[in-house]
Amino acid sequence: MERAVVQIALFGLLVASANTLADKDDWDIYSFHINSTVSSRYATTIITSRVANRMNDPKEIEFHVRIPKNAFISKFRMLIDGQFYDGVVKGKERAEQQYAEAVSLGQSAGIVSSVGRTMEEFKTSVTLAAHKKVTFELTYEELLKRRLGKYELQIHARPMQPVKDFKVDVYINEKAGINFMEVKGGLSTKALANAITRTHVDKQAWVYFYPTEDQQKTCDSCGEQGMNGDLVIVYDVNRNPSLGDIKKSDGYFVHHFAPLNLVSIPKNVVFVIDQSGSMHGKKIQQTRIALIHILSDLLEEDHFGLITFDSAVFHWKRELVQATRENLESAKKFAREIVQRGATDISKAVLEGAHMLNAHPRAGSASLLILLTDGDPTSGETNPEVIQSNVRRAIADKFPLYCLGFGFDVNLKFLEKMSLQNNGVARRIYEDSDADLQLTGFYNEVATPLLTDVTMIYNGGANLTQTNFTQFYNGSEIVVAGQITDNDIATFTPQVVAISRNRRVTFSDTNAAVDPEGPASDGSVQRVWAYLTVKQLLEKELVLSGPEKENAKKEALELSLKYNFVTPFTSMVVTKPQGENTDVLHKPGEGKKQARNQWGHHHRRKFSPPSRALTRKQHKSLFGMSGFRSSPADIPQVESLSRGITAIDSLHQAQDFMVHQDLLDYGRINIRPTIVSPRATDAPLSHRFLQKAENLSLPLCFDVTGKVQLKLVHHPNGELFVNGQLDSVANGGFRNITILLKTDLRVEITADVIVLVEGQRMSVLAGDHPITVGSLTVIRRDKEIDVAVGDTRMLILIHKENGKEFLWPILRQRPLDDDISGILALKPVVYEEVQQSPSTRLTIKGQDYDAARASAVDYSINRSPTHDCWLMSVESALQRSLDDFIVT
Repeated sequence: MERAVVQIALFGLLVASANTLADKDDWDIYSFHINSTVSSRYATTIITSRVANRMNDPKEIEFHVRIPKNAFISKFRMLIDGQFYDGVVKGKERAEQQYAEAVSLGQSAGIVSSVGRTMEEFKTSVTLAAHKKVTFELTYEELLKRRLGKYELQIHARPMQPVKDFKVDVYINEKAGINFMEVKGGLSTKALANAITRTHVDKQAWVYFYPTEDQQKTCDSCGEQGMNGDLVIVYDVNRNPSLGDIKKSDGYFVHHFAPLNLVSIPKNVVFVIDQSGSMHGKKIQQTRIALIHILSDLLEEDHFGLITFDSAVFHWKRELVQATRENLESAKKFAREIVQRGATDISKAVLEGAHMLNAHPRAGSASLLILLTDGDPTSGETNPEVIQSNVRRAIADKFPLYCLGFGFDVNLKFLEKMSLQNNGVARRIYEDSDADLQLTGFYNEVATPLLTDVTMIYNGGANLTQTNFTQFYNGSEIVVAGQITDNDIATFTPQVVAISRNRRVTFSDTNAAVDPEGPASDGSVQRVWAYLTVKQLLEKELVLSGPEKENAKKEALELSLKYNFVTPFTSMVVTKPQGENTDVLHKPGEGKKQARNQWGHHHRRKFSPPSRALTRKQHKSLFGMSGFRSSPADIPQVESLSRGITAIDSLHQAQDFMVHQDLLDYGRINIRPTIVSPRATDAPLSHRFLQKAENLSLPLCFDVTGKVQLKLVHHPNGELFVNGQLDSVANGGFRNITILLKTDLRVEITADVIVLVEGQRMSVLAGDHPITVGSLTVIRRDKEIDVAVGDTRMLILIHKENGKEFLWPILRQRPLDDDISGILALKPVVYEEVQQSPSTRLTIKGQDYDAARASAVDYSINRSPTHDCWLMSVESALQRSLDDFIVT
């Protein structure tokens, strides 16, 4: 079966800046998250940045994002002082009017606009009062387009400073199934490679990128301003050998069509190459290199022609010729001698190329015309509309025209319209060191036609997106969306009719069921339909004229407003209400009495989260632990520091925690919350662990029985030791996790409370701001705790089963020296199935072991999916005794 490689590419460039980026003390991006969810090729990405103004004066904080060219922004909001300020999508004229009014009133405002048709940038700013915080949240959506057998979603991270709480989470869910996945890109190599963890099981895949603050300064593309690079995820989906993948939800459907095992069609191709004076230097050199490479890839059954032009047209040969070795060598010699000169007569050159294809038709073949130019028409016919009309008449829908615009001097809109009018596309070739690779890459996309005259038919369907396609190429995909009439699947019948070489072929599968999304629909299928419809209306608006053009524009505008898409016809306005700034410029209070440290010092360490006293539940977790000899009467009110940590300093103070002096001994503090099993039982409970396998094999699983304390991560070189105590809850996990760092720092973590013990000082973490002590950083989020120590990073998830909360740790990043041991440090196992009946046996390191098919809940993932696994004895799976992982 052919493998369809999916490469996801997601751009996110975030810049948070004050008046000068050089003064890093002015502002602090203390949290930067990118979360992308891909479902059936439709990606929804959320970029969240939390920024604090550390100065005593107001500062302007700018939020600046570049998004994929094919994406639509669908949501933006700011959170300031507990209040949300949402962006509103409006028609471009109304949006710009509101923006101008807001600015004239002195209000903070932002606007999202398309840059041409690419919608490349979003920018807004807000004036933030002294010592205040703002949260920016941007959401954008895109349908991933298949090129060369891959979908691209590229994560480009450039936060402009190292960020303590930086993470990228990608979740992929493909109903067709995933059979291959890998991670590439500049951020996946060398120093940052161990910051990536990935999980893939059947139809789902997860990728996590959690670099530490130190790593964000030391990688190849990093520096004092943090990271600047890409993360690329590549994965493969299973494909239906005939009709394809159809998904239905809420009366809408989306159909992905890319059939397997088709025979390629011989092609007729004419290359029309600009050699005018503006192509001098590197552009003409890279064009020659690319053209020679492309000629080498032609098959002997192909026919081709080669034209160059400036103010005149030059033929290599005046007719199409077969791609024989002799002809190809002659054409390459012609290509090597191309030199720049003269003006630019685009019209005459393209018409001559069309004439060559029209003059030499071949049955059972596919024709295409490819133009490369770097400028506007300056010779011969120079009126763009006349040129477009003449070219359209000459081609007459018989073959597609592909236009490549080299550099930024070219009129890409002119080329784009001419391509769309002739069933092709236009693309910009960027003047860079890889321009020749860009040219050959585009050619490879259209190098292998598989079908022509493709018609997608949907009986029982309505409001369909484009259903007729001139050609279908190897490695591409046709996507159609629409509504199912009366939501009646029984009467919905899809079918595809096309030409393969000289014969008519029909793709249908009467036994194929339309895959429903399920009861918990998120409306993504409907949004795919809206996305595709708006995209195609934008193309129609560019090509049409008169009333038809206005109707296409009106319909695109209405759908953009309905689905909150920022398009060339809409903008998003973010305006803070009148009067909102009245408290922003207030002066910090003076003369307030500072809390006194009862250990004899008049200062406290400064932390930045908002203040928060311990809850009754946290009191119970902290003081109901073995090792604390306190009665309820001993537990006083809590003194909460204004910066997010509650300090426990003294004895018998009404406003402080009571902690007995003998319990402040480092080794004697033992934090164990009281967790009651949902059902009393004398039998010890088992906890099932998953162990990943190499090469996407089924994972192993094993059971650990009893409330033992396990060695999670031991890293002697880093003086880091992490242990976890299993709970007594059915289907539970860890009741508490202890982190020991060097000899004087200890962190005790439960689902309710985080306690930091530093020598004789104990503090309780509150709030969600990163807390840093030496090389240790701890971040508490809603349902997870992030711990970074040097180049090691762990995530501790908080799960809930049967009303009881428990912890589950994951090693997100291994230390570079990799000198670690523990349950979390186990590397993926390599095994081979050597026997399937009467029982299954697996070979690991040359030894055979019994195994049984079973299942296990994967608590290392927030969604807690259940995976199939090979259940083995714990010693067989670990390849050593469990005693090696138990802490006595």
